[in-house]
Amino acid sequence: MGAMIKREQPSGNTWQFSPESFSKIKGIMYEHVFTAGSTLFWEGDEAEKLYYLEKGSIRLTKTADDGKDLCLYYFRDGDLFGELQYPGQQGKMSYTAEVLQDARVGVIQQRDLEILLWQHGDLAIEFSRWLGYMQRLTQVKLRDLMFHGKNGALASTLIRAANTYGVLDGGTIHFTEKFTHSELASLIGATRETVNRMLNQLKKQQVIDTEQGRIVIGDLPALKSICHCEECPLEICRL
Repeated sequence: MGAMIKREQPSGNTWQFSPESFSKIKGIMYEHVFTAGSTLFWEGDEAEKLYYLEKGSIRLTKTADDGKDLCLYYFRDGDLFGELQYPGQQGKMSYTAEVLQDARVGVIQQRDLEILLWQHGDLAIEFSRWLGYMQRLTQVKLRDLMFHGKNGALASTLIRAANTYGVLDGGTIHFTEKFTHSELASLIGATRETVNRMLNQLKKQQVIDTEQGRIVIGDLPALKSICHCEECPLEICRL
């Protein structure tokens, strides 16, 4: 195998903030450490905090009416996430945050953030841009799940995973993380058996392969064709 090249990816999802503005946000954080396998928060907990993942890996899942878990986000170093209450409402967390790798997390209380935004107009504008970005990220993921069938949803998920955990080796993309069929199924709202069947079909078509349990994408244009890829920027096209 030749030299492998890391795909260019944005570092975290806080690129809308200037360094000066984000240093102000860091100033109101208090740090917690969470071990792999623990839970940062549960679906239904009170929504009153944001979380800045300084180091580690966390995924957000939502439980459907049939009891199945749907994975909507993977967060890594430099990502900001969470939910806040709206005025006059007692908001609840929409997701459960599972810690995949030991994590160091900065916790931001809503009341402290509101004071900071009131004091700094530039920061408030940047924060609104971040909210808009997170809303767009959710919208494009839901679009992929709803409008192009399970095949399109899987193709889109593989592309997002490649942008998040992929390295280039000539004309192929090698995943640095292993994804089980069950994990892929939870990302697209399908059964493990369905995902297994679709992956086998992609292998027969030589679109993907596996090496040591990790996925290798051999024909990225074919995946893009399946999901009608709109060539979203990398900061949007991610897990």
